Amino acid sequence: MRPSGRKTDQMRKISFERNFSKHAEGSCLVKFGDTHVLCTASLEDKTPPWLRNSGKGWVTAEYGMLPRATGERMKREAAAGKQGGRTQEIQRLIGRSLRAVIDLEALGERQITIDCDVIQADGGTRTASITGGWVALHDCLKWMEARNMVKLDRVLKDHVAAISCGVFATQPVIDLDYLEDSAAETDANFVMTGSGAIVEIQGTAEGTPFTEDEFLTLMRLARAGIGELVTLQKQAIL
Repeated sequence: MRPSGRKTDQMRKISFERNFSKHAEGSCLVKFGDTHVLCTASLEDKTPPWLRNSGKGWVTAEYGMLPRATGERMKREAAAGKQGGRTQEIQRLIGRSLRAVIDLEALGERQITIDCDVIQADGGTRTASITGGWVALHDCLKWMEARNMVKLDRVLKDHVAAISCGVFATQPVIDLDYLEDSAAETDANFVMTGSGAIVEIQGTAEGTPFTEDEFLTLMRLARAGIGELVTLQKQAIL
């Protein structure tokens, strides 16, 4: 039995609240159960120096957790003067995942930054950030299209979403919350497009190494879960 009482293939309640931020070109408050992440998309009419005059744009991401996103207050990384390794790894993953479905040439020499700020954490913050970040990115591109800056269907090639899966109490399960994630025997994150192509898989045996059969079971769970997430994304942007 999972601590939440969910079935092994049952995700938490997922929701997207668009236009959450007044000032951002695109924004979305995404909730995976008790994990809440505010994703905002900001447009700049310039590219990083290394892309200047290339005819290509860029999509990047930044990620952070508010001090009381967890059970105990964490110090702000700005106060420490540097980002932690976990933060850097997650924001690079978010950026890679979103760029996988963007035509950078069709975007033009512009940069879109997706800021993912974790308001409340209960496991799966990176997967929620990617899934909600896509909605914020879509709305930013829609904002640009309304101003004749881009054609949405040329820039945005597909959906992208992410979900965690793992082995908890010997059972393969989907969408781990904190209680499961902290005790999982295997922990994995899957990022896939709406068409089912794989963007990235992160998988680690926290205890006993997992078998190929167990991995394939996690893969099947992830593919079904991401299919549900993409359906929810489509409903959200109607």
